[in-house]
Amino acid sequence: MTIAGVSVILILGVVNLILVLFQAASGLRIIKPKIGVHKKVGLLLVVTAIAHAVLAYLAG
Repeated sequence: MTIAGVSVILILGVVNLILVLFQAASGLRIIKPKIGVHKKVGLLLVVTAIAHAVLAYLAG
């Protein structure tokens, strides 16, 4: 599956990287989001990571 010629697996991988960097930066107090934002981003990270893993498994 592709979106504008780019693999959905690649897109989800990049999104996961950005979310992990956000979580790490907020955990290290480099940025200071509200705790609700931190929790919601964490849940979004879990969902996108599972989708990324399932699609990569099915593609391989």
